[in-house]
Parts: sequence; C-alpha cells; structure tokens
Amino acid sequence: MRYRSGIGYDVHQFAEGRQLVLGGVNIPHTRGLAGHSDADVLSHAIADAILGAIGEPDIGYWFPPTDESIEGISSLKILEKAAELVRAKGGFIENIDSSLVAEEPKVMPHAPAMKEAIGKALGLEAGDIGIKATTNETMGFVGRGEGIAALASASIALPDRQ
Repeated sequence: MRYRSGIGYDVHQFAEGRQLVLGGVNIPHTRGLAGHSDADVLSHAIADAILGAIGEPDIGYWFPPTDESIEGISSLKILEKAAELVRAKGGFIENIDSSLVAEEPKVMPHAPAMKEAIGKALGLEAGDIGIKATTNETMGFVGRGEGIAALASASIALPDRQ
C-alpha cells in the first residue's frame, strides 16, 4: 500500500433562518450557515481533504452549487461520495483530523455525536476521527462572529501502482 494525505478548508457565513449543522449533527444555535447544501463546513473540509488525498477535484466539482437537484443536500452524502471514490480506487481511509474555528457556539459537547455521524458516512470508527475546536481570538470574520471555518486532514491508503 502507499499512503497519501490531503488537506481541506471550508468557510461559511452565518445566516438567519437556517439550522446549524456541523459534522452531520444539528447544533442548537440562533443561526445556521449559508450555503447551497446544508452548509456543514466541517463535513465539507473533510470531504475536500479526502478528495485531495486521492487526486480528485474538490466537492464543487462533484456537487456544483448550480445543480438545483442537490439544493439542501446533507453533507453526509458528500462524505459518502468521497469515501466511495476512495473505495473505487481500491483504497481506504485511515483517519481524519479536523479543527473547527468559531467564536460560538460551543461545539465540543457535540463532538462525540459528530464523530459517530462522520464515521458512519465514511465507514470509519469514531476513534479514527479527530475533532477539535478553537476560536479566532476575536480577529477577522470568524472572530467577529460572522461565520465558521473548518480545516481537515485525511490519511488514505491506496494500492501500490502496478
């Protein structure tokens, strides 16, 4: 096997009248995130990390924001597609590590549920998924409470080249 790694980053602005979804879990909050899908910034960063590790285009290629048929799609479906593409290459996902950057809400109480949801979508054990959270120390758009950012890395094992 050969081992590959990928990184992912995503950001979404807060929006009124939307449910906040992070890692496939509905998080109680006064605002959700704006986006064509459910705007799950954590799942998007993870999907891009996986796709990058296998040399595929980002999630906008696979799930274009111009496709009305997928408006409001659960980002867990995006993760499922990323895992399917890994399997199609004969590989498997070793582990995921991620960080959420937000001033609010507090997300770590929801981390176990997020790990379970992400793990189910990717075919991983919850223990193979790292989720951390930090603030932006009141700096920039995240620090002003205008949105949430997420970063992720993925480790992938692929068959040796023939």
